[in-house]
Formats: sequence, structure tokens, C-alpha cells
Amino acid sequence: MFKKLNILDERDKRLRIKSVPYTGPVSDEEKELVERMIQHLTYSQIEEYELKYDLRPGTGLAFPQLGINKRLIVIVDEYEKGKFANYVVVNPKIISHSEEMIAADAGEGCLSVNRDVDGHVPRYARVTVSGLDLDGNPIKIRAREELSIAFQHEIDHLNGILFYDRINKKKPFFSEKEMRLL
Repeated sequence: MFKKLNILDERDKRLRIKSVPYTGPVSDEEKELVERMIQHLTYSQIEEYELKYDLRPGTGLAFPQLGINKRLIVIVDEYEKGKFANYVVVNPKIISHSEEMIAADAGEGCLSVNRDVDGHVPRYARVTVSGLDLDGNPIKIRAREELSIAFQHEIDHLNGILFYDRINKKKPFFSEKEMRLL
């Protein structure tokens, strides 16, 4: 049984609060919520379910978007048509990144931002993220291109940053010569 998540809108001040790190285990209730987040994100990327449940397509969610002030992110990456990789990271931290910057040519979107925002969001082309899995085991993930953008976007949520905060107001768009656009 699918139940839509209640995702906070950008006007909610809770989205601007820096989240607190986990110091103990993730609760069973929070693990169940993570499963719902994975289902929601997966369904939002499958047209049949997107239409059936009136979902906006999304790749990632962070606990602050659900009103939970804790450092946990979920990313569901469709790496091949109909095949998904799930990433759940507790206390994620970017421990290294490329010098090369990229941007999504169409711009970024967010499940908490219910409007189009024009502009390129500069992101690192590659990042290495460390953190913990749901059982408290250390993990390290290397991400590139679109997946790198998704990790940076979700980690920003943990720091009270929305993607449009990173758009240069004086120069919102870059040419292909200035930055690689995906």
C-alpha cells in the first residue's frame, strides 16, 4: 500500500535549519520512513506510478524535507531503464571532490520547490561521500556526473541550503565553454 510522503515546501523555515548529526542508532520508525522514501522516489521515476499517485519526479530526499532535523539522505538513482540503485547515508560528508565543475543544463529541481527556477547550479563533477549505513556501519561512495549532483543537492538540505541559493544572481547561466553542462 503506497502512501504519499508529506514533503515540506520551500516556505517552511525548518528547511533552513542545519540538521543535527546522529549520535546513536537509527530508530525502527525512521528505518520504516526510509523505506517509504525509497518507494516514493522509485515510483516518482516510473511513469505509470508517477501518474497513478500524482507524484513529481525526484531522485533524492533528505530528512529535513520531511520535517526531521537529522542528517540522513536517500537517493534513488535509475542507472538503467527500470533499474535503480538505492543510497541511504547517515551523517553524509563530502570527503573529496574533483576540481572540475559541472551543472545540469536544464537546471535543478527539488521536491520542496514547487516552481521552476532558472539557472545553472555549479557542482563538483565527482565527489566521494563517507557516512554510515542504517546499521551504523561506515560506508564510502564515489559518485560522478548526475549522481554527484544528487549527493551535493541532498547534503545541502542537511545544511539548510536550497539549490537556488547556489545560482549566481548576476550570471545565472553558463556556456559550454565556461562549464560542462549535462
